[in-house]
Amino acid sequence: MTDQQQVTGNPLEQLREAQGVFLEILANVRPEQMNLTTPDDEWDVRALINHVVLGNMWAAENLKTGSAPRPSGDVIGDRDPVEAYTASADAMMASFDEPGALGRMVTMPFGDMPAAGLAAFRFVDLMVHGWDLAKASGQDTDFAPDLCEAALAMSRQRMANMDRANMPFKDEVSVPADAPAADRLAGFLGRQV
Repeated sequence: MTDQQQVTGNPLEQLREAQGVFLEILANVRPEQMNLTTPDDEWDVRALINHVVLGNMWAAENLKTGSAPRPSGDVIGDRDPVEAYTASADAMMASFDEPGALGRMVTMPFGDMPAAGLAAFRFVDLMVHGWDLAKASGQDTDFAPDLCEAALAMSRQRMANMDRANMPFKDEVSVPADAPAADRLAGFLGRQV
């Protein structure tokens, strides 16, 4: 698969697959691991899961309204994290599955774009946070290589002319070229691999 094929893949199908990958990793997190730190130094495991659930909720609402404020707070509460994630992911996918949804305009933190761009953004977000979660909980980070290659190619293309100082990513971390695709994606987005 070439970089161009990876970048121009079906954003909705990539998102659907990424949703499943994240769920598989999440399902292997044990309750006693919720307070472990993650490579994204803003969060522990529970806060990272909460962030992903909030992101799914925001994407679903943004698709409906075109401009939704980012939700905040603890949305997991006493629920099982897998249940909270699944409900938010299902709501997000239902919004994307509505007729004409990918062509709608939505407001993102960095400007307006078609919802297909939001799908791509959520795809990359789920893949890199899947890596964060796998790393924090001691799981294998060599997962979904084709999806991770696609997310890496997409990230390189979209961030080529952007200033990282205005983005939620640290400077790229050097990772060997023969490292798993998920590790290379994480390094590109500023994670210490």
